[in-house]
Amino acid sequence: MNYAQFERDPLGSLIRLQDEMLRALNPRLAQPREHVSANVWSPSVDVYEDQDNIVIRVDLPGVKQEDIDVQLNGDVLTIRGERKFEDEQRRDNYVRIERQYGAFQRSFTIGVPVEEDKVRATYRNGILELTIPKAEAVKPKKVQVSVE
Repeated sequence: MNYAQFERDPLGSLIRLQDEMLRALNPRLAQPREHVSANVWSPSVDVYEDQDNIVIRVDLPGVKQEDIDVQLNGDVLTIRGERKFEDEQRRDNYVRIERQYGAFQRSFTIGVPVEEDKVRATYRNGILELTIPKAEAVKPKKVQVSVE
């Protein structure tokens, strides 16, 4: 077992170690367990770039708009938020909880000059879309070729 892996997910590492020991001692007794990780939630992100913009789409189903914070500091874009478990009173009655809850943070280095004052953020159907316009200095310039 890798120590770095144990630090990231100690409970999961111990469960996997126990399963390996059971299989080694008696393969008939070892039942594979379904493991749900206790790692920090990190929403999925798509990033694409065209001639004028960098566009970032973040999957945030179940996150309220007021629980999303977006900041651009220099060339680092940071998205923070939280998906809250809404049924806290009956949490003990749940048989399975697979969706991840809690705070998240994602940071991206943009890498090109952008027009910070023109960044747009929209949130629709659980998807946050950020459109970050590139600065004029980075956009390709068409050079006219003349005949002499």
